[in-house]
Amino acid sequence: MTNRLLRTPPLVGALLVSLTFAACGYNQTEPVTHGENESVNVQAGNLVYQVQISRALNPDAVDDRQYLEGVDPAEASLSAEDQWFGVWVRAQNTTDTPHESTEDIKVLDASGNEYEPIELDESNPFKYSARVIEEAGGNGQPLLPDPDSASGSGPIQGSLVLFKVPHTIYQDSPVELEITPTEGGEASTVQLDM
Repeated sequence: MTNRLLRTPPLVGALLVSLTFAACGYNQTEPVTHGENESVNVQAGNLVYQVQISRALNPDAVDDRQYLEGVDPAEASLSAEDQWFGVWVRAQNTTDTPHESTEDIKVLDASGNEYEPIELDESNPFKYSARVIEEAGGNGQPLLPDPDSASGSGPIQGSLVLFKVPHTIYQDSPVELEITPTEGGEASTVQLDM
């Protein structure tokens, strides 16, 4: 009796790859306004947004201190029930005209609690700041953050939206990031991987 190595025919392999990409949110033909996880691109108005990563931040950790630079001193203290939580966002303009990215971003938990972003001053090179994103294929940059910036060239490649949330937020899942387009209309949401 001989052992035979099973080989996947090329057509079957290609089908498996395409199904994997489709399951991850690639190859979408319709704009998606709700992402079941952070890897899904969502259309919010004229721009496409993606959550690069979300996680709790530790102000005592060297790696996290720079992300917390520029917090207003009135907001800087945490109660025993609260923690810093960062969501790194990327926005892209896929249209042929410039569009303003939104300032209206918040976190919602399953109990209906809403958490507004904590304002960071300009000293923080990682902060999310709404701005005009140039058209795709033009001379400007169709991405936020700019790939040549600290937040765009780092390993996360997203701009930080900082929140102060209770430790109990993990019990109130699913937790979503809500993105309301600048031009108004229905908000898009991304379920955070918590």
